[in-house]
Amino acid sequence: MKKIVGRHVVGAALTVLAGFAATAHADVVGSAKAGQSKVAMCIGCHGIPDYRTAYPEVYHVPILGGQNAQYIANALHSYKKGDRHFETMHAIATSLSDQDIADIAAYYSSQTAASKNNPDK
Repeated sequence: MKKIVGRHVVGAALTVLAGFAATAHADVVGSAKAGQSKVAMCIGCHGIPDYRTAYPEVYHVPILGGQNAQYIANALHSYKKGDRHFETMHAIATSLSDQDIADIAAYYSSQTAASKNNPDK
């Protein structure tokens, strides 16, 4: 009987903690202005039209200007957790805070690939 009750208590606690973790990302509001100073490491690959990497495999690198903010944030969180596999992106994403990710996503979503004021596409 104690084992069953103990499992329910542990299960409930884990559910509550998972709920807090899931909503933690939602509470962070990105700033495009703050994001502009955080994209320097992105420009080297994502700012070159038709750029393709050669390591570890040939991969077309997308231009991020105009992309949906939630998509960018989800992708960076997935790279950070290791759910998406590209070593360079994993290394970069692990160095970012939730606020950094929100700011970068806000910056790129406020741009378009053709924006004149967007040298950092």
